[in-house]
Amino acid sequence: MNTITPLLQATQQAAAVVRRLSSEQKTALLNRLADVLASHSAEILAENQKDLDRMPDSDPKKDRLKLTESRVADLAASLRAVATLPDPAGAVLLERTIDQGLQLRKVAVPLGVVGVIYESRPNVTIDVASLCLRSGNACVLKGGKEADCSNRKLVELIQQVLTEFDVPKAAVSLLPPDRAVVNELLTATRYVDIIIPRGSESLIQFVRKNSLVPTIETGAGVCHTYVEASADLEKARTIVVNAKVSRPSVCNALDCILVDETIAESFLPMLTADFTKWNVEVFADTTAHAILADAGYPQLQAAQPEDFGREFLDYKCAVKVVSGPDDALSHIQTYSSRHSEAIVSQNPSIIERFLNEVDAAAVYANASTRFTDGAVFGLGAEIGISTQKLHARGPFALEKLVTEKWVVVGDGQVRW
Repeated sequence: MNTITPLLQATQQAAAVVRRLSSEQKTALLNRLADVLASHSAEILAENQKDLDRMPDSDPKKDRLKLTESRVADLAASLRAVATLPDPAGAVLLERTIDQGLQLRKVAVPLGVVGVIYESRPNVTIDVASLCLRSGNACVLKGGKEADCSNRKLVELIQQVLTEFDVPKAAVSLLPPDRAVVNELLTATRYVDIIIPRGSESLIQFVRKNSLVPTIETGAGVCHTYVEASADLEKARTIVVNAKVSRPSVCNALDCILVDETIAESFLPMLTADFTKWNVEVFADTTAHAILADAGYPQLQAAQPEDFGREFLDYKCAVKVVSGPDDALSHIQTYSSRHSEAIVSQNPSIIERFLNEVDAAAVYANASTRFTDGAVFGLGAEIGISTQKLHARGPFALEKLVTEKWVVVGDGQVRW
């Protein structure tokens, strides 16, 4: 394909058809897609296996890429959950009569064409399509080459259902996996209304620097957990281990542990058994390195400056011993990506200070950062976690896929 312009034009035209669908029609479409997904699970897994076979087992992104019967079932369940959510399009946000008797309404309307660039995660294909269709949008998907077989199969099934509902296939379009099409997508201001990159920090920064289409930043997460002096250490151990090892390749996984100096010698050795089981490589500052070395921890490296503020996406993390809340808050302010940050403490005033002062999309007290997720937050699904402040912050889900339109109805009024 020399140019993707014809495809983008078709998607823009299809967006008008999606906008005309009633809430009931969109609900029926998503429920039908859930049925189709479940009944074609074996075919989806076969295509996914082709992608898995091309990726080495050592690649930490392999878990993101992998689909299983359970994960396909979860995708179908997510479709049904989104189908039950209130349709955000068409909601009247404000209504009043202004001077000269004009009737004024502010109404929520779909964004139009949503472009999403993502890597390694075929579940994003379903999440984006479901959220866009439910909110009355069309979408253009640019998946990575590593998930191309999976994405093609999923979009084939989506387009099959669209056809059943007399919606043009282009309402959910999949671009070629070639990187060459990215620049054209990022400059397609006539056809695409918003771009959402979901993936590595390098991908997000590339989109930020090169897109002429408005963008929402999602994905990159440098997440800290601060174990404060008053913490219940057993509770802290459980939270830290969960945040690091439960699914290390996702953006809400723990990247850096901050430990108060008064409890470091007691707490850090408590991590060694679990971290050894999961083969977690630790990049420790001087104080933490000495403590963990004395405890006999095998996977230990001296932290370099670049290890702080690093999103590992693997069984790796940084550890720093801090002198108290001021030191911890200063470190987070310097290195956080403003995604998800946590404190483990039994001191109410310090907890309150942490929750108020940390500048992040999600802040936690005595819980794992792994909960930052649109489905977990009751939003049905998400396109990603927005780490910026304009338009959307946190899980970028259904209610953020609309904008506003002012509707003014008169009876011949003019203004001089």
